[in-house]
Amino acid sequence: MSFEKDDSVVLHDKHSEYDGDTGTVTQVMETMFGDATYTVSFEDGQETGVPEDALESADGDDGE
Repeated sequence: MSFEKDDSVVLHDKHSEYDGDTGTVTQVMETMFGDATYTVSFEDGQETGVPEDALESADGDDGE
């Protein structure tokens, strides 16, 4: 699943201080390999270079 700017997401990264927190995608960047990485803003900061597999939609929309 890819994400777009302003999507609400939950970060899953045990090495991040924002692990398990809900934030908003503020920027989508494409790597030189064609993969997307994201900048996610949280209430008290941001995480940059987040890979798609570390994010989960926080909207509760699972495609049903």
